Amino acid sequence: MKKAGLETIVGIFVLIGILCLAYLSIKLGKMELFGGDYYTVTANFDSVSGLKSGASVEIAGVEVGRVERIILDPKGNDRAKVYLRIRSGVKMFDDVIAAVRTRGIIGDKFIQLNPGGSDKIIANGGRIRETESSVDLEELVSKYIHGKVD
Repeated sequence: MKKAGLETIVGIFVLIGILCLAYLSIKLGKMELFGGDYYTVTANFDSVSGLKSGASVEIAGVEVGRVERIILDPKGNDRAKVYLRIRSGVKMFDDVIAAVRTRGIIGDKFIQLNPGGSDKIIANGGRIRETESSVDLEELVSKYIHGKVD
């Protein structure tokens, strides 16, 4: 009887330890189990070179969302279509500008949103019209080396 009680206590302790490890894994990995409270908007870019799914979306240096996925625009205009998941408390106006930026010279790419001043708010499924693509450092260096700098 005493042995069964001890085994039960050890089992509960191990179960609590596993739950704590799972919680830490989810929090440190910035994963979400139930989707969270977000809405999705899209933006089309000429180039998103180096931008990856899961990259942060920031306003004034504060993370407000994540890049959900990146596809080639199915309308066939050779542009990248980026799906952004934005926290529901963040309001974006229809004249917001989305730009692909780099942290430092060779850092990770992220989306920077410059808020607009319009009265219209972009709703779930809406589209950001104003975008700025990333600067391709290799292309700039190539132009400089080959003397094609304007």
